[in-house]
Amino acid sequence: MPEGRRCASCGALMEGPRGARGSGASARRSAFSPFWCLISLVVQAVLTAALVVGLPLVVHQLDFEGSHGMTVSIPVWLLGGTLIGMIVPGKMVLEPVVGSAIVAVPTVYYLIQSQTVRTMPMFMYVIMGLIGVMFALVGIYIGERIQMGPAPRPAR
Repeated sequence: MPEGRRCASCGALMEGPRGARGSGASARRSAFSPFWCLISLVVQAVLTAALVVGLPLVVHQLDFEGSHGMTVSIPVWLLGGTLIGMIVPGKMVLEPVVGSAIVAVPTVYYLIQSQTVRTMPMFMYVIMGLIGVMFALVGIYIGERIQMGPAPRPAR
């Protein structure tokens, strides 16, 4: 069945069989896109630098050293994942996750080096960094759902 055909009665886009290989968006969307990985890396890096590193420099009452910095980083990566999911065209998951993981490594290193009073073992920083990447993945899903809009109403 050629792509782009619509149902005569309801106007819904008709697709071929789901199991057919080589047709549809999955065949076109098989390669990793370094461009969108770079975009997600920049978005996550800017958000992390602004909120975890820059905000305590401006507001001196905030102190995101050590464990508190990791606690703040997780929702920052969720927000960044949501923003990335809203701007990335189609359904891309791997590129934003790779970008978030690349940002998590120097953030974890920076927070380990900056801890003075609020200390945690190094493996807890790694675990919290992985949790942050997982929350970025959840944010990507939320952003893609926002990008798709509400579900269409069923035809009666």
